[in-house]
Amino acid sequence: MSDHDFRFEPQPGLPAPLPEGEALLWQGSPDAAALAREAFKANWIFGYLLLIALWRTGAAFADGGLALSVAVFLPYLVLALAGYGIIRLMARASARSAIYSITSRRVILRIGAALQVTWTIPFTKVAAASADVRLSGTGTIAMELTEGSQISYLALWPHLRPGFARKVQPALRCIPDAARVARILSDAAQTRLNEPVLSLRAMPEPFAAE
Repeated sequence: MSDHDFRFEPQPGLPAPLPEGEALLWQGSPDAAALAREAFKANWIFGYLLLIALWRTGAAFADGGLALSVAVFLPYLVLALAGYGIIRLMARASARSAIYSITSRRVILRIGAALQVTWTIPFTKVAAASADVRLSGTGTIAMELTEGSQISYLALWPHLRPGFARKVQPALRCIPDAARVARILSDAAQTRLNEPVLSLRAMPEPFAAE
C-alpha cells in the first residue's frame, strides 16, 4: 500500500511508471449509480425514510385530516430526498476517485475520495477470484487473498466483496462490462503464474584431462 499525490501520477491510477516487461491491460472505474445502489444502499435507505414519512403522515391524517397529513408529509419527503441525494453524491465521489488497473503482473486499486491510497495486489497473492455480473453487465470481481495477506476492511471499503468482513476480499466493484474484465484478469493471472522460474546455481567446472 502507498499514499501519494495523485496530481503527480505518471499515468492516472498508477503511482509509478510500470517496470520494463509489465504491460497495462485494462483500466476502469466503478459505475456511480450501481455503486450507490449496491455499496451505499441508496434505494434501501430512501425506501426506509419514505416509510417513516408515510407512517407519520398516516398518524397525522388520523389526528387532523388531510391538511395536517400533507403538512407533515412534505418535510419528511424533503428530508428523504436530501438523504438520498447526499448518498448519491458520496457514491459518485467514491466512484470518480477510484481507478482500477490490471497489468500483466498485478491488480492496482487507487481509491479514496479524500485521501488517495493505492493498493497493489500481485497475482501471486491471489488465491482465487470470483465475478458477480448483473443483467445490466455491471458487476463485481472479488479476489480472495492467500494466507498471511490481509487488508483492513475500513481502509478498503467500499472496494471489497460484501459479506466478507473477517477475511476481506478486495474487489473491482460495480464495474461496467464485468464479464470481459474478468476474462482479462483470469488470462493475465494464469499467464503470469504459469511463467517458468529460472534459477541459477553454480556448476562445477568440467573435468579437463592434463
